[in-house]
Amino acid sequence: MSKTTALAIAPSGTLFGRLLASIDRLLMKSAEISNRNGDLPRVGL
Repeated sequence: MSKTTALAIAPSGTLFGRLLASIDRLLMKSAEISNRNGDLPRVGL
């Protein structure tokens, strides 16, 4: 008999969490544009 548990992750509603999420979106958008143009996206920050 297997038992499973659900892990609830709190939403990042803090200012720092929102800042990190927006930086992440910006980096992902930049990588998508580079990929579309055939360039290699820069690795790291």
